[in-house]
Amino acid sequence: QVQLVESGGGLVQPGGSLRLSCVASGSIFRIDAMGWYRQAPGKERELVARITSGGTNYTDSVKGRFTISRDYAKKSVYLQMNSLKPEDAAVYYCNALIQNVRLNYGNYWGKGTQVTVSS
Repeated sequence: QVQLVESGGGLVQPGGSLRLSCVASGSIFRIDAMGWYRQAPGKERELVARITSGGTNYTDSVKGRFTISRDYAKKSVYLQMNSLKPEDAAVYYCNALIQNVRLNYGNYWGKGTQVTVSS
């Protein structure tokens, strides 16, 4: 069984920063892509940032403000969010494409962490 657990969300003023963390645990053989998605009330879940061995990609609205990084040894992915705007407020979900010890691939999600941007 594989689990993703996020942390680091909270309330921040516009212009502030937060750092989200996500750690994977369980019967993991290899982790391929890891990423962050977000979902605001009344909106669809959208990709924020993704990281693979080939590089990173970001949705346009966060380019230059957010940075995704990964610690392979800790099976973790991070999202440094700077210059936060009210429109960044959402539940942020960690996502990972993981090959388990039986060598089966699965697309896994965390339960989400709330980010609120308000003065």
